[in-house]
Amino acid sequence: MKPKTKGITAAVLGTALGAGGLAFVAMPASADDKPALPQVSAEDLVQSVVKAKPGAFDGTLKVSNDLGLPAVGNAVPGASALNMDSAHIFTDGAGKSRLAVTQGASQETVVHDGTTVWDYSSKTNTATKVTIPADVAQQKGAGSDRTADPLAASTELLAKVRESSTVSVDGTATVAGRPAYELVLTPKPTERTLLREIRVAVDSQTRMPLRVSVLSNGTATPALEVAFTEIEFTQQPADLFTFTPPKGAKVQEKTAKVDQQHKDLAEQAKQDVKVVGDGWDTVVTGKVPADALNAAPKQSGREGRGGGADPKALLERFAKKVSGPWGSGYLVTTKVGSAVLTDDGRFAAGAVPEQVLYEALGQK
Repeated sequence: MKPKTKGITAAVLGTALGAGGLAFVAMPASADDKPALPQVSAEDLVQSVVKAKPGAFDGTLKVSNDLGLPAVGNAVPGASALNMDSAHIFTDGAGKSRLAVTQGASQETVVHDGTTVWDYSSKTNTATKVTIPADVAQQKGAGSDRTADPLAASTELLAKVRESSTVSVDGTATVAGRPAYELVLTPKPTERTLLREIRVAVDSQTRMPLRVSVLSNGTATPALEVAFTEIEFTQQPADLFTFTPPKGAKVQEKTAKVDQQHKDLAEQAKQDVKVVGDGWDTVVTGKVPADALNAAPKQSGREGRGGGADPKALLERFAKKVSGPWGSGYLVTTKVGSAVLTDDGRFAAGAVPEQVLYEALGQK
């Protein structure tokens, strides 16, 4: 999923929800069958997930959430991505992929053939073609398509929190018609987090995560959810990984490049962002550009539509005004995380109570 987030409010919300690798999580389906599978230790299961190479597959994802987000509707660009109806994913297991995200009557399609990425929106009938030169493709992570398997983020999640977690195997389940182990990660008592546990349904054969669930404290059902409803591990037709824009589509062409300017920007971003703590109570802190908060809203025919929201106005309307030794600003809370944006442009976000954010802001 590749939401077009704009504006600092959306950025802070996204950081809060994504902190600790929790951007992609899922709800267990009800009335699961409990298949009989060979016993496996929690450590062996974790290791097999981290090392898994599932290969080619065709799968459909469903997403739902109960985050407790402010009722911002379309006022925060990118927030609507959490309300996507479904996503259909194809991959050849060797770098080529196709992702189709459906939301209402519109669909966004992203096709990656290894050297070119197409991004097409049926809503606007526009397509962007990005060519990836060989020297760029050789850069670490360049040209890789994480969107080809959103649940692959769970392997990063396991690496981030396993040392600060109690890890166990809680029986089995059937997900998307396939037998799976239920891997459960629970924060150790020393961790200060809003989360109660993370459950990962691991395919018994490929060791690929089929479903991930995050449950927060004080709730009985998962807060943010994504899961395969159908999946088939098989070779995919080559023509799935080619794309021809529909007749009449507006096409924009770009070339990906790694130059000194991009390297300088990346280095600056790295310096501006600091990670405080580790494991479940990790907090990301940093500073946003001054012009991001002071950006004038774009004109639109209807309030809250067209991406024209005023960031400061949104904060006044949907966030809580807070202050402390660290300064003053706005607090946004959800069931799985919280974020603070200070009046002087600093931010802190994580899957933690607000007090942990304030402590992180107070660190030099």
